[in-house]
Amino acid sequence: MSSAAIYGCEGPVLGEEERRFFREVRPWGFILFRRNVETPDQVRALTAALRECVGRADAPILIDQEGGRVQRLRPPHWPAWPPGGAYLQAATDPLEARELARLGARLIAHDLLALGVTVNCLPVLDTPTPGAHDIIGDRAYAHDPAMVALLGRAAAEGLLAGGVLPVIKHMPGHGRATADSHHALPVVADPMKTLDAWDFAPFRALSDMPLAMTAHVVFEAIDRKRPATTSRKAVRLMRDDVAKGGLGFGGLIITDDLSMNALSGSLRERAEASLRAGCDLVLHCNGNLNEMRAVAEGVGRLRGAPAKRAEAALARVPATPEPLDETHARARFEARLAGRMTAAAGPAAGEA
Repeated sequence: MSSAAIYGCEGPVLGEEERRFFREVRPWGFILFRRNVETPDQVRALTAALRECVGRADAPILIDQEGGRVQRLRPPHWPAWPPGGAYLQAATDPLEARELARLGARLIAHDLLALGVTVNCLPVLDTPTPGAHDIIGDRAYAHDPAMVALLGRAAAEGLLAGGVLPVIKHMPGHGRATADSHHALPVVADPMKTLDAWDFAPFRALSDMPLAMTAHVVFEAIDRKRPATTSRKAVRLMRDDVAKGGLGFGGLIITDDLSMNALSGSLRERAEASLRAGCDLVLHCNGNLNEMRAVAEGVGRLRGAPAKRAEAALARVPATPEPLDETHARARFEARLAGRMTAAAGPAAGEA
């Protein structure tokens, strides 16, 4: 039985201590960062080694391959992808933007599946507001929740068509935050009516997706003391039926990275608080083995309703990917996004 956790690893090759730890705690899945990727063959070997540790060929391996500032796989071995905000700018109308977002995600899925990576932390469903911190910025598809939902669904469907599970993030919304939750705890004081119509709307529209990642953000209208990740009230809002004013999300809820400075307390306490609040899985990204051991002390086995949601998520992967003429599709995509296929310089959000 798996533990209710997803862990990173330190480098491009597993060390013996890491192997022993993963064999002992048997996490549900793993996540890769730039420190873990060098060449396609090396990444394939790493994903195989991670799965061997837990004895599960279907153990999910996650990555953040959004495009723009946030892409762990980069040239020269992998294409540079545009940020989410580029699709609407490059299109003549919303329908063309939708087609481009789906095609981009389908091509990204093709790249990921070839490496043994089966989950992409995309689409970003956060809708920025004026004055918000630029941690989201051009990672957002638009500055309108309806358009975010339209393009977010297109990206999610493109990933699924390519055999890769999407993760909607950061539920219930990070677009209004005035701080970067990697470094500080954002507090949003806007009333529920405003949040419901703007921030929550894209997540409600994509509530049928298999996986979601939480926001380390305090929404005073929901819980004045705790960020959404560790708030029972916030997680209940995510789960409640739309008819009751909730987001209606029935899939697997994963925390954002527990090592981010928005959260307080020890790593064990953060893990315990997240699971107690109703999250299904905790995520720890930086590959520090001592920190992972602390997280593991606060994490039990994945069982009951969370285990059923995990099983249902994996069942969403199609038996075979949708057919793709890769050469033609890439040429068409690159021609339409000419001049935008470059990665932003410098480290991205959560880069490691």
